[in-house]
Amino acid sequence: MMNRRKAIGSILLTGAGVHLYPEKVSKQSFKYSLNMSTLRGHGLGFRKELEVAAKAGYTSVEIWVDTFQKFLQSGHSLDDAKHIIQDLGLTVENAIGFANWIVDDPAQRQKGMMQLKLEMDQLAAIGCRRIAAPPAGAVEGEVLNLDRVSERYRAILELGDQTGVVPQLELWGFAKNLSRVGPLLYVASEASHPSARLLMDVYHLHKGGSGMDSVRNVGPSLIEIFHINDYPSQPGPADIKDADRLYAGDGVAPLPQLLRDLTHPENPVILSFEVFNKTYYGQDALLVAKTGLAKMKQVVALSESV
Repeated sequence: MMNRRKAIGSILLTGAGVHLYPEKVSKQSFKYSLNMSTLRGHGLGFRKELEVAAKAGYTSVEIWVDTFQKFLQSGHSLDDAKHIIQDLGLTVENAIGFANWIVDDPAQRQKGMMQLKLEMDQLAAIGCRRIAAPPAGAVEGEVLNLDRVSERYRAILELGDQTGVVPQLELWGFAKNLSRVGPLLYVASEASHPSARLLMDVYHLHKGGSGMDSVRNVGPSLIEIFHINDYPSQPGPADIKDADRLYAGDGVAPLPQLLRDLTHPENPVILSFEVFNKTYYGQDALLVAKTGLAKMKQVVALSESV
């Protein structure tokens, strides 16, 4: 197993490599995805969400595990889901789940591991290669020992070796644990596994206090998907909520610089639009999806022009 000093040194060296790329963002630096949180309040269901995404012009999506499982529980098969995805010309890049893999309680953690294994198997069957691994179950309460968290993250990465679905260690800015980039990097490093990846978000970087500049300290190989959105000037980080998220470019987040820091020409980052905005939920779903894609492309174009 890689020792601590070597692992941390490797990540810092990789992070420094971000600045070796040109300041301008290559036109091939990003792919665009729709996170289905954006349509969650519309109550469309699994198939209709995918249809809206495809019609809006997306080729990549992030699904929510609970919506997917409701589809399966309604009498549809994994093959049905796979064929729908393929027929629409979509790739499911990631899935959003909430298994309690991180918690201290052994029985609860074991249950979370079993849940995650089931979800990974289902996702592998439809061609999805990633699943979010947030600190679900550890949002409140005690601050967890990061070395133990690292061991637990390695354990689910090993589940990923078995299933072909890689858990993406997710930042939650409102949580007691993994709310900042520093601990996230530490856990990824100490897990000492080549598949370790980080899943970050404009809103959560702001909410947790790490800020957008912290992305510069993360090696480009650790980021495959990034949740993009924006936030208003008020309320501040202490009071801002998920529902306050905005279209990219409609708030005050320093998105052009963030996108330059995220550029990775050899392996384009997937920008996935993720909001929970109740105003958007009250609008036509296709309009929201189209607007989200157009706004992402606008901020990328702005970052190229600076």
